[in-house]
Amino acid sequence: MTRGASRTIMHIDMNAFFASVEQQANPELRGKPIAVIGAAKRTVVTTCSYEARAFGVRTGMNSWEAQKMCPQLIFVVGNNRKYTWTSTQIIGIMREFTPQVEVFSIDEAFLDVTGSRALFGPPEEIARQIKQRIRERFGLTCSVGVAPNKLLAKLASDMQKPDGLTVIRPEEVATVLERVPIKDLCGIGPKLQKQLTTLGIRSCGDLGRFPVPILKRKFGVVGEKLHYMGLGEDDSPVVPEEEADEVKTVGHSTTLDKDLSDRGEILKIMLQLSEMVGRRARRYGVAGKTITVTVRYPDFTTFSRQESRASATNSSEEIYQDAVRILDGIELEQPVRLLGVRLSKLSQQGEQLSLLEQDRKKALLAGAMDQVNDRFGEFSVTFGTLVGTASGAKVISPAWRPEGLRNVDVE
Repeated sequence: MTRGASRTIMHIDMNAFFASVEQQANPELRGKPIAVIGAAKRTVVTTCSYEARAFGVRTGMNSWEAQKMCPQLIFVVGNNRKYTWTSTQIIGIMREFTPQVEVFSIDEAFLDVTGSRALFGPPEEIARQIKQRIRERFGLTCSVGVAPNKLLAKLASDMQKPDGLTVIRPEEVATVLERVPIKDLCGIGPKLQKQLTTLGIRSCGDLGRFPVPILKRKFGVVGEKLHYMGLGEDDSPVVPEEEADEVKTVGHSTTLDKDLSDRGEILKIMLQLSEMVGRRARRYGVAGKTITVTVRYPDFTTFSRQESRASATNSSEEIYQDAVRILDGIELEQPVRLLGVRLSKLSQQGEQLSLLEQDRKKALLAGAMDQVNDRFGEFSVTFGTLVGTASGAKVISPAWRPEGLRNVDVE
């Protein structure tokens, strides 16, 4: 029996989510090619409508490149708060049918509806009801895949877009997978695809039949997992947020409006990022021992350096000091295009204040600043160095979740 065959898993993927939200908010945009972009001077297409995709516009394109492909393209500056609010409401609709909802990203989620069939009917009917409620409330469409496991449900949701509903039944798995390209499986990226292709593996059928010992020699422990993926087998559970493992990192990064070489300007951005990291860590009562700095050059060369501390911290000042020390150890060969600061090796932080008066004052000051910023918005109160500094453009991370430590403040 296929592992997990007794389950009924659903993957719901919102269609061109950001662009569709904008089109519903502004009727003049409906039926037109639009691209959602950031507010920064230097920006790329975050997502685009299906009307724009028909011209070849794709996520990640530079705005000038997208405009060249579609001269009538309409650019819309994204409103992240609108998208996160809408996503949270849609997740609420999903939870009306099952508590087993795993948010995969801001516009997609897995649902385990195995126990919901007795209440709401067959899985196809549950999918139709969810699609109908989302459409009625928000005017948005989604593509739904239903299958015995998460791997196949994700594959199924991609088969009919937009507004599709695809069901892969257990007895159909081998037939469906026989000619499916390996690149269509979640978890097989371009690099892995190239490695598999050199072995003559192009379809899922090829992957499922390929000798497991050779896969294990080539890819180690991942080799056996690849074999099961080729067979369409996946026993990973749908994990709701409250049951998920603790988040292991807190980080923020920003693409700069212009490439920076001046150390003073770079340090201002570093301080801003350190405050964002420290504030989120304090909000959720965690502290970390490892600080990581990420740098990207204009040619997109990207690298990270990290240092570990003797004791955990969530102090913005201490995070910043460590980040500066790491940065000073890097010989920058080009101007900086992107900067990132990350806190990891996290642990829960108790409420007890330090016995040292200086540390107590710092903690109380940080707490007071956090309270003001929670009420009036981020950087309402900030370090004097940052006064007059424009905040970096915030992009919704793929790790975003509607609650908990990964619920990042957005603009």
